[in-house]
Amino acid sequence: MRDDDQEKPLAPATKPDPPPISIDEALSIELRIQNKGFRNRTICCGIVTAIILIISVIMLVLGFTVLHVKNPKINMNAVTIIGLDRVNFTNLTVVADVSVKNPNVAAFKFEKSNSSLVYRGTVIGVADVPAGVAKARRTMRLNVTFDVEIAGGYKQLGGDLTEGILPVESYTKIVGRVKILSIIKRKVTVTMNCSIAVNVTSREIDNQGCKKHVSI
Repeated sequence: MRDDDQEKPLAPATKPDPPPISIDEALSIELRIQNKGFRNRTICCGIVTAIILIISVIMLVLGFTVLHVKNPKINMNAVTIIGLDRVNFTNLTVVADVSVKNPNVAAFKFEKSNSSLVYRGTVIGVADVPAGVAKARRTMRLNVTFDVEIAGGYKQLGGDLTEGILPVESYTKIVGRVKILSIIKRKVTVTMNCSIAVNVTSREIDNQGCKKHVSI
């Protein structure tokens, strides 16, 4: 058999060339791709904007509610005078029951300060107010003790004791700080001036008027 009679291998099949794309079709495809990318970018920007807006609203609400620093309050609850039962007294001990109310969601830390006791325009005693911490939304009680020296006496003291009412005034200043979430830090100074009428017999407050001032 001759070599010419052998079967020749078939030529590989070739795919037909795709039909040519017109300029209009190419522009249409390009526009669809660009529009899709623009929509994706628009959606992403919208999501980011919405998240920022939600966070801003939450922070604004928290700023007016939870994160808002409220003014601490100090009150004079009671006054006890020790030594009035003595026949001849040269000194008295005055113990004032003071409370520090903290309405904030964080602790109110205050420094050591002092309180003055005034009788008929004269300072008769100064007491230390120890440093402390009023816990969040709690009230802290303090005993402030004055040692009053009756050196030489006071002209009107005998008359006041006879009438059974001892008029005194107190001046208390507390300086502290409120820190919320380590973000908001606020220094607060609270002052209180009280005019107190102490009943000599019952050793309790008959009448009290206090003026308070808070500076931030």
